[in-house]
Amino acid sequence: MRVAVLMGGTSDERVVSLSSGVQVTRALREAGHEVVAIDTVRGVLALRDEELLRQEGVRPAPPTAEELRGLDEGNTVALTRDPALGPIDVFFVALHGGSGEDGTVQALLDVAGVTYTGSDRLGCSLAMDKEVSKRLFRDAGIPTPLWMTGAATADEVERRLGLPVIVKVASGGSSLRLILAHDRTELERAIEVSRGWNDVVLFEQYCPGRELTVGVVGGRALPVGEIVPKHELFDYECKYQPGMAEEVFPASVDDELCQRVQRLAVRVHHALRMRDYSRVDFMVDRDGVPWCLEANACPGMTANSLLPKAARAAGIAFPQLCDQIAGLARTRRLAHST
Repeated sequence: MRVAVLMGGTSDERVVSLSSGVQVTRALREAGHEVVAIDTVRGVLALRDEELLRQEGVRPAPPTAEELRGLDEGNTVALTRDPALGPIDVFFVALHGGSGEDGTVQALLDVAGVTYTGSDRLGCSLAMDKEVSKRLFRDAGIPTPLWMTGAATADEVERRLGLPVIVKVASGGSSLRLILAHDRTELERAIEVSRGWNDVVLFEQYCPGRELTVGVVGGRALPVGEIVPKHELFDYECKYQPGMAEEVFPASVDDELCQRVQRLAVRVHHALRMRDYSRVDFMVDRDGVPWCLEANACPGMTANSLLPKAARAAGIAFPQLCDQIAGLARTRRLAHST
């Protein structure tokens, strides 16, 4: 196949997306495909630019607002129709956060009439909005921690959810703009900080325990993984800096719990109308109850990201995983054309 990998974008997860994208391009080439790398800000990338991005990796901190200011994703539809690209069988979406994960880019790709990997605009938007996701979890009987959204006083939050409590944006990713408030003072400070986020704020009951993650590819659950971060939370630094978290695949959990979270992950995948692949995160409390925290329609796709690690535990190498995901999109196109 001839595959174009879309990466970069203008969200605060731009650097993570570039890292995912250039590793996916290399993996797809190893799988035998002809691949073009496209930064939705800069356009088609030369091979030397790809290699520089691979060497850079993910910095300890996300891009600043100043660094992101002035970036323009341009016209995604025009990018897909650039004559210089030639015929493209599948666009592999390696975008994270912002318009690349909230369904905006997917809607534009639908308008362009091209075939692309991952969830469509509906699946992406449902997964990206954590409050909507949690409502759908609740309606589907999937356990999720209690929550509330919008402007709230510390009194209201403490009365309804107790302390400690998680304060985060409803549509963020990579654990950016995420605060664990242990006491009243920290909660009041978090509420004050959240006023500058320019997004819906979600307050969530804190559920201490073991953090598990389950990848879903082609509607089937991969081996369960456990995340043991160096920090109290699996934050941005722990996610992307070497040695800041232990990620165990397969997790050391009993068969009953393993099968339970795998079944829940597949139910979440379908409840949020996701397709091709996803990753679902859980906290398991001291009573052994798994609570679904969120789902990721566009999970990280570097070779060391959680989904590829889960695939590796199932005997699926990274190039094979990328090939499978691209193949799922191509099969869907062929099915629609008959």
